[in-house]
Amino acid sequence: MRNTIDQNFRSLAPTASEKFRIRVLPFIVFAVFLLGVPLLGPSRTALSLMNQIGIFVVFALSYNMLLGRGGLLSFGHAVYFGLGGYAAVHMMRAVEGAETGILAGFPVFFVPIAGFAVGALAGAIIGWPSCRRAGTPFAMISLGIAELIAASGFMFASIFGGETGISGDRTKGPDFLYLSLKSTSDVYVFIAFWCFVAMIAMYAFTRTPLGKMSEATRDNPERVQFVGYDPQRVRYLVFIFAGGFAGLAGGMSAVNYEIFTPEALSLAPSGMVLLMAYIGGTRHFAGPILGAVVLTYMQSNLSDYSEAWLLYLGLLFVAIVMFAPDGIVGVIDKVVAGLPDAGSTYLGNKLTSAVGCLLMLAGLIVIVEAAVRYSNGYGEVFEPFGLHLGMGNFLTYVLAFGPMALGVAMLRWVSKREEL
Repeated sequence: MRNTIDQNFRSLAPTASEKFRIRVLPFIVFAVFLLGVPLLGPSRTALSLMNQIGIFVVFALSYNMLLGRGGLLSFGHAVYFGLGGYAAVHMMRAVEGAETGILAGFPVFFVPIAGFAVGALAGAIIGWPSCRRAGTPFAMISLGIAELIAASGFMFASIFGGETGISGDRTKGPDFLYLSLKSTSDVYVFIAFWCFVAMIAMYAFTRTPLGKMSEATRDNPERVQFVGYDPQRVRYLVFIFAGGFAGLAGGMSAVNYEIFTPEALSLAPSGMVLLMAYIGGTRHFAGPILGAVVLTYMQSNLSDYSEAWLLYLGLLFVAIVMFAPDGIVGVIDKVVAGLPDAGSTYLGNKLTSAVGCLLMLAGLIVIVEAAVRYSNGYGEVFEPFGLHLGMGNFLTYVLAFGPMALGVAMLRWVSKREEL
């Protein structure tokens, strides 16, 4: 009987080829991508954007260790990012001022390790009282601690540098593998290395017994306690690791920008990383990665084209919460999962839904951009494709509400068709 049960479990387990395709191949593809970017000859601006994305990918994945894996909604995760960044800056300054000893021969390339250590230490100290509660109490505790640490950043100038922050020089210290970190391309190699290492480490964490127990604690803490594990201790250990990787991201940011200010400890980066994780998809490992890419691009590039980019970000978040709680990756996963057995009806419905969403988005952009320019009072008019779309032009409302109404009608038609 027992042999039969074991054989059934083995038949349900993924094969070696499936394990390779799911667990190994994505990292190989990502590594090839990272190595191939410099060969394409990207501009300095593109490399700077890639560096920002790499930092936020690590930051978002560390946050998802709490939210997606542990079910802990934190409003103060930037505390560990900021403390790790400050530790890295102080480490760079120590290397810069050292003439003899260990620090004199310490490459700045490994400064993020100090960020990881301080972030994990802060997680161990702050997590001890915080993880005694879960749910709303935990969220409120994290909010209070975030405000406390952010206020301390402006009070203790000797540590945090006050409003001007603290700066360091990443070019001091010995080179590592001929990388002096003087150029943006050198910094890209630095960011890519630590981003890849952190991604592998955090994915490996999800495969450990602690990572699996964290998911069980998220779903049913009473059952975890019934089988002999302490949910509070599980949350606490996960909290420490999440703080450590957030500190690692802060160390990467410190080396990239060579300065750290108290704003990095505030609620703004904590809210941004929450949006990254949730918009990408908290139930998927790739979710925070995609969320970090989308939001970093919006913040860096879309803000140059539209003053209303924060409005679009808020609407995107609301739409994800209401209609796609599994995030963008969750939507992609569902579509891809249905392709093998998909017929013409399935593909037609998905294509119609996509067109409907794009029409609604186009109409929304028209009315928002025209309204923003009108409210500024400078006489500016939204002029896409040579059209003069002002708030007093009837064509503006036709091109705004017409596509939106058509998009809603298409989505309702698909919804009724799928119910049949």
